[in-house]
Amino acid sequence: MSERESMAYDVVIVGAGPAGLGASIRLKQLAEAAGRELSVCILEKGSEVGAHILSGAVVDPRALDELLPNWRDLDSPLTVPVTENHHWVLSATGKRAMPHALMPPFMRNKGTYTLSLGNLCRWLAGQAEALGVEIFPGFAAAEVLFNEDGSVKGVATGDMGVARDGTRKPEYQPGMELHGRYTFFAEGARGHLTKELKRIFALDAESEPQVYGIGLKELWDVDPAKHAPGRVIHTQGWPLSDAWGGGFLYHQENNQVALGFVVALNYRNPHLSPFEEFQRWKQHPAIRAVLEGGRRVSYGARAINEGGYQAIPKLVFPGGALIGCSAGFVNVPRIKGSHTAMKSGMLAAEAAFDAIVAERSGDVLDAYDSSLHASWVADELKMVRNVEPMVAKFGGTVGTLLAGIDMWMRTLKIGLPFTMGHHPDDKTLWRRDLAPKIDYPKPDGVISFDRLSSVFLSNTNHEEDQPIHLTLKDAAIPTEVNLPLYDGPEQRYCPAGVYEFVEEGGRPRLQINAQNCVHCKTCDIKDPTQNINWVVPEGGGGPNYPNM
Repeated sequence: MSERESMAYDVVIVGAGPAGLGASIRLKQLAEAAGRELSVCILEKGSEVGAHILSGAVVDPRALDELLPNWRDLDSPLTVPVTENHHWVLSATGKRAMPHALMPPFMRNKGTYTLSLGNLCRWLAGQAEALGVEIFPGFAAAEVLFNEDGSVKGVATGDMGVARDGTRKPEYQPGMELHGRYTFFAEGARGHLTKELKRIFALDAESEPQVYGIGLKELWDVDPAKHAPGRVIHTQGWPLSDAWGGGFLYHQENNQVALGFVVALNYRNPHLSPFEEFQRWKQHPAIRAVLEGGRRVSYGARAINEGGYQAIPKLVFPGGALIGCSAGFVNVPRIKGSHTAMKSGMLAAEAAFDAIVAERSGDVLDAYDSSLHASWVADELKMVRNVEPMVAKFGGTVGTLLAGIDMWMRTLKIGLPFTMGHHPDDKTLWRRDLAPKIDYPKPDGVISFDRLSSVFLSNTNHEEDQPIHLTLKDAAIPTEVNLPLYDGPEQRYCPAGVYEFVEEGGRPRLQINAQNCVHCKTCDIKDPTQNINWVVPEGGGGPNYPNM
């Protein structure tokens, strides 16, 4: 007999991001319009809504216009419209502006806003709660529950108060079961429950493998004389050579600039460090000029879906659905995904509501899958589906040119008659002896910084005496395979200093500093032996991003 208590809802949602919150609001709107009672809850592993949300962000309000047409009258945080849109190709010392006329119209950021996506989610949570949605921050969904017929029954939160050795501490509390007629998984990129659902239901059997980038971000208070609200800058080129990625710099409200760097995780050189590339990028004269005299106030990192339309898995299974970045709806060249994520949640909500009205529970919401692929989300992603694989195959310069041609042809309704595929990110690393070492400069403590001081600014905290949530399938592989073959890439691809090799008894040992983890999921994605499995720590642990 389970000691866990249970609560029943019509719909259980895992994750309070744009998709989960959008789904909850739509469900309540539909119920209100039909004069029905409908119970909806959201589990959020962060200590508060928005604590784990990290994005640039430039937001396209298209889905929000459909969800809450009067959002402009509701004191929303979308207050800084994009007024300038620049794209720079960087060399080591200079920059070349890409002419606006070369970009397809949908790349020009007309009608968008720059802001903190975390603050947008906090505001959306208020709208959801006003409609009667129950939101439980600080509770991590740790396990998928199944009915006897194999359909998803709901989820269970993790136990609290378990010591690192597995024993129960005096404050131990068992997890709670949340049962739903339907369960939506809105965990974000590389969700740990989504990974299990894909395996159990073979959801990605017919799609291309999902591929990812790692996005690193800082928030700076800058000199007001250098601040231009609504100015948006994207860069490509330096400092990356055989890897693909680029930077962003968004002038937001209150004399703050959000800046960051994205590195595609299909890079080949095991000596590459995305964090160090970011710090090096900030030293470019054009970037440094904005930051000098300013002050860094926050830091964070997160994996980003980059697989596009061809990597979208099957979205539905008995009793549930994948929404938002759990499925992967990021428009890579636009560097936007919150609007598509929100729309996916709204479409799933409509399908679930219709099923509940028809007194169905636990079946497959095929209407959601079909409506998504018939929606503007699919239209938008089909337009850009060859961009990431073209750049991955042909490199930054040639790949960008070919991707631009492809996007223009699709804009003119004469798109290329093929869709390119992907290679999994964990399969791309070269051996250490085949790749050149990279000499990264030491941080100056003014513009560039080390990882530990950066993690401090993410407000990351985990209860130290708890089971390590970064689990190894085989504890010997890091030192017997990863270190000799790839020079231990986990000590470089992690943006938080979680993994380090230390000497013990004359032999190397992988030390896992799990308390530093910012929940970016890069290790789960890029580990060349797929030996690392990220699972949730106690609810409320991890970063606490303010205004990110």
